[in-house]
Amino acid sequence: MCGLVGYAGFTGHVPKDTEGTSLKEMTETLACRGPDAAAMWAEGAAGLGHTRLAIVDLAGGRQPMVLARGERTVLAVAFAGEVYNHARLRSELISRGHRFTTRSDSEVVLHAIDAWGEGAPARLEGMFAYAAWEPGPRRLTLARDRFGIKPMCYARIGDAVVFGSEPKAVLAHPAVTERLDLDGLRELLLSAHPMIKTPGRSAFAGLEEVAPGTVVTMTPEGACARRYWSLGPAEHSDDLPTTVARVRQLLEEAVTGQLAADVPVSVLLSGGLDSSAIAAVARPAAGTLHTLSVDLGNQASDRDAMGRDPDGPYAELMVRHLASSHRQVQLDVDLLADPARRARVGYLRDGLTLGDFDTSLLQLYSAVREDFPVTLAGDGADELFGGYRWFTPRVAAAESFPWDSVLDRADLTQLLDPSLAAALDLPAHRADLHQAACTEIEHPPGITPAETALRRDSYLNLTRFLPCLLDRADRLSMGVGLEVRVPFLDHHLVEYVFNTPWDMKTFDGREKSLLRAAVTDLLPEPVLTRRKSPYPMIRDPAYRAALTAQVSRVVTEAGPATDLLNVAVVRSLLLEPTGTDRFPREGLELVLDLDQWLRTHRPTLHL
Repeated sequence: MCGLVGYAGFTGHVPKDTEGTSLKEMTETLACRGPDAAAMWAEGAAGLGHTRLAIVDLAGGRQPMVLARGERTVLAVAFAGEVYNHARLRSELISRGHRFTTRSDSEVVLHAIDAWGEGAPARLEGMFAYAAWEPGPRRLTLARDRFGIKPMCYARIGDAVVFGSEPKAVLAHPAVTERLDLDGLRELLLSAHPMIKTPGRSAFAGLEEVAPGTVVTMTPEGACARRYWSLGPAEHSDDLPTTVARVRQLLEEAVTGQLAADVPVSVLLSGGLDSSAIAAVARPAAGTLHTLSVDLGNQASDRDAMGRDPDGPYAELMVRHLASSHRQVQLDVDLLADPARRARVGYLRDGLTLGDFDTSLLQLYSAVREDFPVTLAGDGADELFGGYRWFTPRVAAAESFPWDSVLDRADLTQLLDPSLAAALDLPAHRADLHQAACTEIEHPPGITPAETALRRDSYLNLTRFLPCLLDRADRLSMGVGLEVRVPFLDHHLVEYVFNTPWDMKTFDGREKSLLRAAVTDLLPEPVLTRRKSPYPMIRDPAYRAALTAQVSRVVTEAGPATDLLNVAVVRSLLLEPTGTDRFPREGLELVLDLDQWLRTHRPTLHL
């Protein structure tokens, strides 16, 4: 796991780049993604920078990697992520005449690109992003894994391009300016509230993302983006017992493959079905199984309005069941409300935060990283197996993003300046995004309207909702130099389950029936039958009080966000005693996040 940056000029030098100083500054912005090493390569009008978190082949695997024939460089590559089938690919490439000097997956990626060109990403299994420069044809290739687990963005500057793992790295180049327009503000707001990610877009005008499952190729003749993978239809002919067995097999292969590392590996264990399934499947292959759970403390013992119940008893049960070496991470509520910690989260994310969901996750990841450079997590299971409460025929029949209506969040745009809210017109924008997403979906022939609707909602969750969570996990984990692996997003497993009929996914009338059946023999009954319980949130009144005081300072001191806010409404809904009980604290977090984002980036506004 690493960070990468670079630039390429197709007809000359990149504007404003002076003797590699820009490359160095860009690379330094990603130091947290790769605390073990940093290096740069430059030749002619192209340069690559890389920061390394050493996971496989600790002595080898240094990047950027260069392939030369004679005295001539033919290929230079910077790669971030993990390729789990690298051993198999290495054997195939050796049979084709390629020679290797390391055991690293990075060198496999280098030779895979040399052998298969734009076809290389389809051969890679894992989470990855890479940049490949070929000096001869002056061709730059940017590629990203199937689900966008690893990030990659770029900005075009005349006949040149600047790219990197994160926006902050690209923005560190002096030729790239920070601009916020209406489309960027829409993306900034919707990716946090209500969590809708538009593939390929960023919050910054002129800064694009490589979409998941996509290869972007740039030459002096122009640029071309090509999807190499998408969730397509496939016939499912297996009966229920065969389907359950196949899911178990695919999950075991994914988990076992993702345990491979030359450093200690752990498993995040909440006591829910998803994390418990991963831990239980990992147990035979892990030797000593290391697990970690989070304890917020000072929480009510009963289920709250969102259906949360404490994870502690279930996690403890799993620890006894698996005999794992376990650590419970106690979170500090005062630290979660600390403005400096919120600012750190905002900086890492280059966007708005999810409040204490993010600050608590950063604390958890920091604790994990004290002992483990790698951890496995259950991300993607709810989107894949139908674990959320909005996976119902009634919700699926609605013409909207399912979570948008079910979560029933307050309209945060009423906190914005009225003229700005009108210009944004977020309801219409959401409707356009929904329609565009729905046109991508391919359905197998002959399925019922009800199955079509549920399949559509599964697709929307995997391609519009999940990317928000994956971005959150990547930025916060890499912010402390931690690699988070997600076995449920093994693409073989996803392709199989996505095309399994919905009546099999809920064959016993419950959510995630298929996953539960696949691991029935591995889990104790209370964990196996536990209902979905979302990631815990702070319910301590002191947390909201701290946020309220911080918003009051923003308004009183006329921070940069006040130009975008309806200050009178902010005061009435968030600061006056009659308002604080009836408006969700997401409003407080939105005001604080906007203010912090504008202070950090100081973009020119084109609103």
